[in-house]
Amino acid sequence: MGAGHAHRLYRQGNSPVHALPPHTKLAAAFAFVVVVVSTPREAMWAFAVYAVLVAAVAAVARVPAGFLLKRLLIEVPFVAFAVLMPFVAGGDRIEVLGLSLSVNGLWGAWNVLAKGTLGVAASVLLASTTELRELLLGLQRLKLPPLLVQIASFMIRYGDVITDEMRRMRIARESRGFEARGVRHWGVLAKSAGALFIRSYERGERVHLAMVSRGYAGSMPVIDEVSASGAQWSRALALPCAALVVCLLGWML
Repeated sequence: MGAGHAHRLYRQGNSPVHALPPHTKLAAAFAFVVVVVSTPREAMWAFAVYAVLVAAVAAVARVPAGFLLKRLLIEVPFVAFAVLMPFVAGGDRIEVLGLSLSVNGLWGAWNVLAKGTLGVAASVLLASTTELRELLLGLQRLKLPPLLVQIASFMIRYGDVITDEMRRMRIARESRGFEARGVRHWGVLAKSAGALFIRSYERGERVHLAMVSRGYAGSMPVIDEVSASGAQWSRALALPCAALVVCLLGWML
């Protein structure tokens, strides 16, 4: 079970982080995000420490800063939302550079930016050091419902197939002189989207029939059993444990 290709976020390497079993990294990333979210927003120093911890893991994993920062751009919509919060939130207001800003909105924006950025960074590091197939095996090892694991597996396997189908349809439109330049061309794009849905559905039916004819009965065989030693668990949980100490200090100080 799994995908036979590497995803774009994965960075080939032989670092200690790459060598950890996937389910230990999944558990560590989830625990780290939970700790970060549980940290009081007023403890600004704690988030700086979290950033240092993430940077240390990236250094151990040999993930360049540019690679990490480039993929953090995925959170741009959340940044835009956070920037608007001081202007639209209610409560007490303060003047900053001639602008009237909400105090609650400023704290809310900081909360979203700090915790969101750290969560995305942890996810990017996980994806950068773990292949898709290993992620699926890790989810299976963590006893995620088998049906969800299968859905994720099929989505990964056939995402590229659907993307390639979209590319062929785009080339066919362009070869006939079509260019989407305005609202009047939306009808053609809508019809293309409908055709893509029908083709994808039909392909899914054919794939399912092919699987059933080969003995598929609703569950995928386990190709590889992933296990982890106590030392590997200790190394993987070092990040969330260190973050937990920081979080507790943030609540006490």
